[in-house]
Amino acid sequence: MDLDALFARLRGLTDATLALLPGLVLGLLVLGLSFLLARAVRAAIGRAVALRAGPPGVALVLGRIGAGLTILLGIFVGAAIAFPSINAADLFGVLGIGGVAIGFAFRDILQNSLAGILLLLTRPFRLGDQIKVGEFEGTVEDIQVRATTIRTYDNRRAVIPNSALFSGQVLVNTAYDKRRLTIRFGIGNGDDIAGAKRVILAAAQGAEGVLADPAPVVRVAELGDFAVQLDLFLWIDPPQRVEALDVIDRVLERAKPALTRAGIDLPYPTQQILFHDQTEATDGDRARQREGWPARPRGDSPPPRWQVVETRERTGPARAAAEPDQAAAQ
Repeated sequence: MDLDALFARLRGLTDATLALLPGLVLGLLVLGLSFLLARAVRAAIGRAVALRAGPPGVALVLGRIGAGLTILLGIFVGAAIAFPSINAADLFGVLGIGGVAIGFAFRDILQNSLAGILLLLTRPFRLGDQIKVGEFEGTVEDIQVRATTIRTYDNRRAVIPNSALFSGQVLVNTAYDKRRLTIRFGIGNGDDIAGAKRVILAAAQGAEGVLADPAPVVRVAELGDFAVQLDLFLWIDPPQRVEALDVIDRVLERAKPALTRAGIDLPYPTQQILFHDQTEATDGDRARQREGWPARPRGDSPPPRWQVVETRERTGPARAAAEPDQAAAQ
């Protein structure tokens, strides 16, 4: 009895397996076809993006997304064929619960991936651009789905999450063909400002790499504590970092000796301290005591702020003799 029941159970399992075998084979075939179709979808998306003159990164990301969705659809169809008892509602229910769990577990990864897709579509910067993000500045080497890779100017690699790039502030130094540079010069307070401007402009106009249009200009920035600050504005093309450093080096190398030959001082930060005698006789008298203002010709000094009037108190016999006179005068 026990052996007959066991054999009957085995025959039942065998029959059930044979009944499911065609469905399993067909489901595997559908899954294999979905992989082949995913490759075709990826290639088609790449060609479509190339026809629109899109960047290679966009084609790569969109191709991966299209291929992934195609394979996911193939898995659903293959599972429905291989296991007829499972309907589409059950599959989508499992997918919904799993999607919520995966979303919470990989929230940062999904956020960076979505930001990477938006960066590739909006294209605020491209491969080869020189950008500055926070404390990192360098050349964009790769824009991936999760992060963007930057090679810094000292030949280091910085991997920045795409969410930080998408939601933060990014300075693109090579967004335009030309770039303006600012070089500051400090001259003495007693030097000729117009003459210093001419010398600086001549040095900039003769330097290699400085564009003639727009022409360089010099403007007074401020009257500082120890110097008059002049700003030189000039334009370069191309706007690369190495070009900017080379142009600044050439301009400074020409301007410094030219200013020295013209007799224009390049002062160091200095501070002047005036010591004076704080006495009652000279306090407030600008002709005799200087408190930081320029000296004036004699007789042309401002009036004193106050004057000290000396009074003497009479004591002893002199006071007693003066009191009757004061009483008589009253």
